[in-house]
Amino acid sequence: MITTRKVSLAVLFLAGFTAVAQQQPTTTVVPPDTKQAQQAEPWRQIPIPELHAFTPQQPKRIELKNGVVILLEEDHELPFINGSIELRGGSRDIPAAKAGLIDLYADTWRTSGTATNNGDKLDDLLESKAAKVETAGDVDSTAVSWSCLTKDEDQVFGIAVDVLEHPAFSEEKLQLAKQQAVAGIVRRNDDAADIASREAQKLVYGADSPYARQTEVATVMGISLADLKAWHDKTLVPNNMIVTVEGDFNSADMEKKLRGAFEAMPRGTAWPKPSGDFPGPKSGVYSVNKSDVNQSNVWIVGLGTERRNPDYYALVVMNEIFSGGFGSRLFQDVRTKQGLAYSVSGGYGASYDHPGLFYTAASTKSESTLQATKAMLDEIGKLKTEPFTDAELRGAKDQLLNSFIFRYDSKSKVLTQAATLEFYGYPADFLTKYRAGIEAVTLADLQRVAQKYIDPSKFAVLVVGNEAQYGGSLTELNLGPAHPIDISIPMPPGMRQQMEGPGAPGN
Repeated sequence: MITTRKVSLAVLFLAGFTAVAQQQPTTTVVPPDTKQAQQAEPWRQIPIPELHAFTPQQPKRIELKNGVVILLEEDHELPFINGSIELRGGSRDIPAAKAGLIDLYADTWRTSGTATNNGDKLDDLLESKAAKVETAGDVDSTAVSWSCLTKDEDQVFGIAVDVLEHPAFSEEKLQLAKQQAVAGIVRRNDDAADIASREAQKLVYGADSPYARQTEVATVMGISLADLKAWHDKTLVPNNMIVTVEGDFNSADMEKKLRGAFEAMPRGTAWPKPSGDFPGPKSGVYSVNKSDVNQSNVWIVGLGTERRNPDYYALVVMNEIFSGGFGSRLFQDVRTKQGLAYSVSGGYGASYDHPGLFYTAASTKSESTLQATKAMLDEIGKLKTEPFTDAELRGAKDQLLNSFIFRYDSKSKVLTQAATLEFYGYPADFLTKYRAGIEAVTLADLQRVAQKYIDPSKFAVLVVGNEAQYGGSLTELNLGPAHPIDISIPMPPGMRQQMEGPGAPGN
C-alpha cells in the first residue's frame, strides 16, 4: 500500500508538471529593471505612519494624613477587583545572619491566618468564593494582595486587612516553611543555569551584598517566630504603605472604604532610603566545574546603571542594538553566523534605586566554550570600536517605541507602572517621557555612552560547565588564571548525615 501510494503521487506530479509545461508560452527575456520590480517585496512599500502621541490615563492618587498612598484604577470590563497593600522593607534590609527571613515571613504570614481565622479556614472560605488573599516578599518590599468578584469585595478585602493587621504567625507553619526552604537549598546546585545566574550576581555585587546574599541552612534554621513578629511590627507603618486597587468599583466608594480601613493608623518612622557602595566585579575568569553536564553557561558581567541616569535612554538604545533580539549584533554573530550558542542574550541593566547588572550570557556545548566566550568578548569590544549605523539606530528606535505601548495595554499594567514609580519616588510622568527620550538619541550619543560605560577591564567572565570537555584551558582567554568558585552547601553539624539518609530529598 505504501509503495503504491508513493508511485501514484509521483505519476500525478509528473503529469501535472507536463501539463503546466505544455501551457507555458515561449520564453521571453525580461529586462533587468522589470525583473527587479517583479521581485520587489510589496510589504516594504506599505507606508508606516508616525506614532501618535500617547499619554495613558493615570490612576486616581490619594494621600492620607498619615502618609498612606492610595492608587485607584477603575475598569468595568469584568466584575473583578484586584488589590495590593505594599510595604517598604525587604530582604536587603535584614542582617546577613537572618538571610531567608523574608521568604519565611511571606510564607508563614498567609498560611498562619489571623487571630480569628487560621490559615486552613481561610483557604476553605476563599476557595468557596473563587477568591485569593496572598502574601509575598521581595528584595525591597513585602505585600498583601487580594482578588475576588465584585460582589465579594467587602468580605475579601476585610480578610486582607485582617491578615495585614492581625497575623497569627503559627510555629507549625513556620516549621513547614523552613522544611521547604531547606529542601530548596540542598537542590540549588542541580541546574547549571541557576548556578550561573546566582554566581554572576555575587560577582557583581559581592557575596555579602544584600542584593546577592545567599540563604543557608543555618540562617534558615536560626529564624524564630519572634523574628517574624518583630519584622511585621517594624514594617507595618502607614507612611511606608502603598495601596492599589484595580477593577469594577466606584472610586468614591472605594476611597471611603480605604479611608475607613487605614486613616486611623498612627504615622511612624519613614523607611530609610537604600545606600551602599557598588564597586562592581573584580576582573578575571571564574569557573564552576560541573562534571555532570555536557554544555556550558557563560556569563560576562559588570555593573549597570540606575534609571535616573541622564544617559539611560542612550544606554537603552545601545543595548537594543547590542543584544535586543534576533537582529542584534550579539545574536547575529555568536548564534546565527558562528553557530556557537543554543541561546545568547544580554542587557545593560538599570534598576530604580541601585545599579543594575550588565551581562552577556550564552549556553553552548562544552567543546565550544572557549570559542563562544571569545566571540562574546569580541562583540562587547566592538561596541567601542565598530561605529553604530543609521540603520541600527533606526531599527532599535522602531523596536523600542513600537513595543512600548504594550507596557500600557491594560488598566492593570497602567496601575502597576504607577505604583512602581510611586514606590521608588519617581515622577508620575517618568515613563510617559520615554518616547521623547528614545527619539532624541543620536549616533553621537551611542558612541559616547559606549566609550563611557563599556570597559572590558572591569568585567568578570564566569563559566559553569564540565572543564574536562572544553578542549583547552580557560587561560586561553588571556584574562589570567581561572579562579574556581566553591558552590558546596554548608551544613550545620549533624544535618548532612540527616539530609543524606534514606529519607533525604532525592533518595
